[in-house]
Amino acid sequence: MVKIKIDDREVDVPLGSNLIDAAALLDVEIPTLCYLKGYEASNSCQVCTVKDRRSGRLISACGTKVVEGMEIDNETEEIRDVRRTALELLLSEHVGDCRAPCDFACPAHMDIPLMLDQISHENLREAIVTIKADIALPAILGRVCPKPCEKGCRRKGADGPVAICDLKRYVADVDLATDDPYLPPCKPDSGKRVAVVGAGPSGLAGVFYLRRAGHACTLIEQNESLGGRLRTEESEQSLPRDILDAEINQIIRLGVEVRSQTSVTTKEQLDALCSEFDAVLLAIGRTTPDQVEQLGIKASRKGIDIDSETYATNRRGVFAVGNALRGKGMVVRSTADGKEAATIINQYLAGWKKLSLGHSFSSRIGRLESGEMDEFLANSVPAPRSVPETGTDYVPCDATEQSERCLGCGCVAHNKCKLERWSEYYGANPNRFPRVRRPYEVVGRASSVLFEPGKCIKCELCIKIAERAQEPLGLAFVGRGFDVLLSVPFEGQLDEALTKVAEECVDACPTAALSFAPSRQPPDLTQIEIPRHINAK
Repeated sequence: MVKIKIDDREVDVPLGSNLIDAAALLDVEIPTLCYLKGYEASNSCQVCTVKDRRSGRLISACGTKVVEGMEIDNETEEIRDVRRTALELLLSEHVGDCRAPCDFACPAHMDIPLMLDQISHENLREAIVTIKADIALPAILGRVCPKPCEKGCRRKGADGPVAICDLKRYVADVDLATDDPYLPPCKPDSGKRVAVVGAGPSGLAGVFYLRRAGHACTLIEQNESLGGRLRTEESEQSLPRDILDAEINQIIRLGVEVRSQTSVTTKEQLDALCSEFDAVLLAIGRTTPDQVEQLGIKASRKGIDIDSETYATNRRGVFAVGNALRGKGMVVRSTADGKEAATIINQYLAGWKKLSLGHSFSSRIGRLESGEMDEFLANSVPAPRSVPETGTDYVPCDATEQSERCLGCGCVAHNKCKLERWSEYYGANPNRFPRVRRPYEVVGRASSVLFEPGKCIKCELCIKIAERAQEPLGLAFVGRGFDVLLSVPFEGQLDEALTKVAEECVDACPTAALSFAPSRQPPDLTQIEIPRHINAK
């Protein structure tokens, strides 16, 4: 055994261990991309860089064996900067979308590809669960939303976008028509009480997610009926009132108290709410600066002045969302406000010192070059875009066919990819360095294993795994410098190269450059665990 220190914490480590092993004994995870325990370290990605305090040298944790008396810096600003730069250099060559373009275009950032996949397999109950994770009023939005998600759909530039909004409405309508519409579970009672003032789209969404978080919620509305501008600005034809009432009722069924015909227009009325509740969310619609000042809070040119990162007003415990901030906006933007504000209020009630929606990382391919669309369309369903006629809805077979038009632009390893995980943790900027990327390409479409050269970071793990398993062909690098590519010898297929260890190679790939074709049921890849001990940002 040898004794070393990592960030001034002493540990006894077996001789021959590397610094990754040593840190694990302290319940500390050092980030890695190109390293796999049991295989020789390649020291290529530099994401595991640490500093030898005595020599002042930066070294790779995966390729450095422990030595008696070592003192290592692992979590310092210098090391964080080095790791962030290493990640950003890798991202400058990365050709892949962590999340699909439609996801980015949707203000609520719903997992649209997952919903479409569930519809294509006729798993409508699973689809409504996916939808309501991010959208509280899908049957309503499916009718009144201007469909920004479809404007972002990559297939729009070919033969028309997937009919995302109509498919969402279809799932929601089918659910509402059942004897047991989906009612999301609520967390145990938090002991906290929240008042939501205003029962328009932002208030309804806010109370939906606050109640799901376990808080006792009271919805306060000045009118007799709930719905706000959904009831006053939308016609019966565009938004049938039975649908509006049914979807609102689903929110109230979560256990929300309703106080209708109750106005909150003065400082004294707001004071009373602040005394009664632990937090107040103002979703009062379009508001003049004079009306805002009567509430005793700071006004902006368009309405209520807030911290743009947290929806917080200048009064502690009071937050604001929706058209009360911007005067006018899309309904889907208002519902997204409600969801985001609920996240912030949940942190506030839990006593967080810094309220934040967090750093949501995603690599993006960006504008496609000539010929790249053909790669996305290859093997896709050739069906045209189709939407139901006015007053009708999809039949199951049409909904399935339409959802199958999705190109699956998002990464199959989203939330499981090591490059994504560590880039998000270290706040890596994928656009820091000039992008020098290969054309988007998928190799092996005739195989059950697919390879995307633009995602490969040359970690060699799949080569080493195949070599140890004595695969008949295996894998190898060909070319030089930037042109180096992973390849199957003798122009074989990936199926021929990986006859024994395909699942092991896909599982080990840190960037999902290797994946299984949709026609093959992929293995159950274990979610990468949250770091066991890493200092907070």
